Amino acid sequence: MLVTSAPPPPHVLHVTQPVDGGVARVVADLVRGQLAAGMRVSVACPATGDLPRLLAATDCDVLAWQSARSPAKGLLGEGRRLAHLLAAVRPDVVHAHSAKAGLITRLVVRGRVPTVFQPHAWSFEAVRGAGARAALFWERLGAHWASRVICVSRAEQRAGQSLGIKAEWRLVPNGVDLERFRPADTGSTPYGDGPLVVCVGRLCRQKGQDLLVEAWRDVVRALPKARLVLVGDGPDGERLRAAAPGSVTFAGAVDDPAPWYRAADLVVMPSRWEGMALAPLEAMACGSPVLVTDVAGARESLPPHFAAACVVPPGEPAALGRALLRLLRDPEGLRVRGRDGYRHVHAHHDVRRAAAAVAEVYGELLGPGDTASAVPGPATTADREPITT
Repeated sequence: MLVTSAPPPPHVLHVTQPVDGGVARVVADLVRGQLAAGMRVSVACPATGDLPRLLAATDCDVLAWQSARSPAKGLLGEGRRLAHLLAAVRPDVVHAHSAKAGLITRLVVRGRVPTVFQPHAWSFEAVRGAGARAALFWERLGAHWASRVICVSRAEQRAGQSLGIKAEWRLVPNGVDLERFRPADTGSTPYGDGPLVVCVGRLCRQKGQDLLVEAWRDVVRALPKARLVLVGDGPDGERLRAAAPGSVTFAGAVDDPAPWYRAADLVVMPSRWEGMALAPLEAMACGSPVLVTDVAGARESLPPHFAAACVVPPGEPAALGRALLRLLRDPEGLRVRGRDGYRHVHAHHDVRRAAAAVAEVYGELLGPGDTASAVPGPATTADREPITT
């Protein structure tokens, strides 16, 4: 009798720079889901930052890959170091995250291994002038060396398509860990006498905290007891602290933002650009209402009826201030939106749904039998977001 052994599980290599913020949380969630599904997983990333810490308790092989955040810095040396890692790991599929890792990975691999690229917001949206033109040129070229490009929102995909990026597109909306991000077991302790607004994110131009601080001056004039807390750290921290009025608190970087989401009367994400921000999803999972700017993924991450009151134009502090005042003056409306947002995230943005959809993309490249159990979770092919081309 001929006995055949089962093929080994596929080996996935994630390559990422940055290692902080939303990208780090997305990668960590994917890694945990893929390990649970029986895949072998390695991650190449800088040794500092949040991601190595998030992966420390897993069976993932974390490979130190020295890489600067700046897209124009150290490309040749970083490429050589990644080539050595690829030769040692010999993965079945490479999954590159964000602009810098996407650039170097595709240059090094050039299609010799099935390659998935996930931009997490387009590089050309982060710069202006010649830098934006160069980034767009690269993304058009680099798409030829990606077996699949995963976008986290339809708006992100449409932006790429409209500017001439030709790719095998797949849509996988972001998800959050609903066990970790959930409402408080008991009522949260009030933060002062007035309403509390919280913004969670890296203190940088993309996240738009400078616009929020400018808008906040109008809010606190009308609601003197209102308080704003900025949770996170980053390159704009010193400048923001110098500009902020006394009603703004800087909480710094935290390991777990969930207590801040639960304490908030309203969570704000004033970004200038995104793919699909995690913070609004995490806040809604904790039962908190949100106010977001109308960047890629924002409307798609919210219940449809939120758009009129909870979405404002990006880059307009006056509009942001007016929306903040309107929402904060309606506490009962905020409670209703908190409940509706919670139901929406549970129905559409469970992290297990996202992990299963990514496993499905790998299955297209490796064969469905090679992606183990496709990650345990509640989603079925019928109720997941459609995968589009």
